Amino acid sequence: MGCEDVKRVIYFFLDGQLGDRKQRDIKQHLNLCPECEARTNMHKRLREFVRRRLSSVSASERFKQRLTRSLRAFRAEWSS
Repeated sequence: MGCEDVKRVIYFFLDGQLGDRKQRDIKQHLNLCPECEARTNMHKRLREFVRRRLSSVSASERFKQRLTRSLRAFRAEWSS
């Protein structure tokens, strides 16, 4: 696994959405590549910061429904 591979899937890795083998391969690469490890740690810190800042923000149910509909429409448009 190379640096470009890690860059392409880093968010899936951080979310734990990759298969066991890919997760292991990325962890192994991060242990060997200080640049990718630093980039990954920066992404982790950024995600944690955003989570903390947004944890106290709550959206109305109406807004959530509108957003969900918009995202589904966007996904349908781009998948066809």
